[in-house]
Amino acid sequence: MAERKIIDARFLIAKKKGNGQIRREVWLDDGVVVRYNLAFINHHLFSGDNGRVLGYDKQHGNHHKHYMGQVLPVVFLSFEELEDRFTAEWNMLLETWRNRC
Repeated sequence: MAERKIIDARFLIAKKKGNGQIRREVWLDDGVVVRYNLAFINHHLFSGDNGRVLGYDKQHGNHHKHYMGQVLPVVFLSFEELEDRFTAEWNMLLETWRNRC
């Protein structure tokens, strides 16, 4: 079976709730997640890396995390665990940002 994209979504975050967007892309091959891109984009918090404040992806065969322009390797247990970690982190970032405003 060939790799195919099963999720391609953007969710806008209202300005009063923190502004920005969440980007989710997921590719499967034979029912297994083989590639993904999870990103919290907010140009007000970080202008580098096309506004990607936080992101997790698997490009070029490596699982890694983007945070404010830094790229760090991550331990991959499962896509579900990583997606939960991403969600918790971007929610914490939004809360921190809202408390500063």
